[in-house]
Amino acid sequence: MKINSFYNLSPDAVINALEKEGFDLTGHCMPLNSYENRVYDLRCEDGSHIVAKFYRPGRWTQEQILEEHAFLYELEENEIPVCAPLRFADGGSLHIDGGIFYAAWPRTGGRAADELTDNDLEILGRMLARIHNNGAVKSAPARMKLSAGAFALDSLDFLLHGNFMPDNLRARYSEAVYQIAEMYERVSAGVPTHRIHGDCHLGNLLSGSRGWFFLDFDDFLTGPAVQDVWMLVPARDREGLRQREVFLDAYRQFREFDSAWLSLIEPLRAMRYIRHSAWLAARWVDPAFPRAFPYFGTNEYWHRETTDLEEQIAHCRCNVPCFMGSANGGAEEERELTNSDFFWDYDDR
Repeated sequence: MKINSFYNLSPDAVINALEKEGFDLTGHCMPLNSYENRVYDLRCEDGSHIVAKFYRPGRWTQEQILEEHAFLYELEENEIPVCAPLRFADGGSLHIDGGIFYAAWPRTGGRAADELTDNDLEILGRMLARIHNNGAVKSAPARMKLSAGAFALDSLDFLLHGNFMPDNLRARYSEAVYQIAEMYERVSAGVPTHRIHGDCHLGNLLSGSRGWFFLDFDDFLTGPAVQDVWMLVPARDREGLRQREVFLDAYRQFREFDSAWLSLIEPLRAMRYIRHSAWLAARWVDPAFPRAFPYFGTNEYWHRETTDLEEQIAHCRCNVPCFMGSANGGAEEERELTNSDFFWDYDDR
């Protein structure tokens, strides 16, 4: 059976595609939580499970996906606990059917972490440093590079040309994006970049009988190490800053980390807000998105997004050393951050 619609993948199409690869399946096909791709848990006749991942058409090229897979194999070969794709019978890790790329992965057991102990932070700090040591060995020329242009300005251009925001907020929102892009360009000058996870939040970690391991390198890119650091330890209150120091003390046992790079965190956080809005806009034709994010595109949504960006700018000017003094006023009172500040698709509204 040919796969003819990414939005309407049927269990039969999924099972047939993987049986064609030689997997002996029972017919069990359970969708797993993923907005960006289509992911399914499949049970084999011997009682084992595989995870089939069907990549959203048009997002990544074959070369880009294979660079992700190659990085995972490198990490696996260096005994870094990640989840790498299985090899098909022909030795490849990526096939295509009906214009949709797909891969198979081992199903990993374990639990996601709600919070991290100091011991967890130390283990993960050393693990991330090892990932970054490997990331710095080679380049990924086909993958995206984290920059103010790619994450902020291109996202703004897409939102404006698609008329996704109300006219009364376009100027304010645009000005905030331009300021954030300028801030990031300023603080990122001279900061080294290399291959990183790119979306390294707690939801992409599992802890099982064999310890911690990293999942979902779908947003793997070239960028500064601090992008992965702040995503794993995102809070900026007193306890969050203490946890980040515990994490970085362990990270530095395996890899250098200059404290000056921490100045990138707040502009990076702001660019994540911008990119998230552009991601929702780009996916709005997918029927799953209006159902999952009904608030997107409303005047209330854009007012909150604009205010959040302006608050980020004010926070940088009052609390980040290299920006302090660029605006009037002293240290601001901290806004309590929520899960929606840290996760692409978290909805607590």
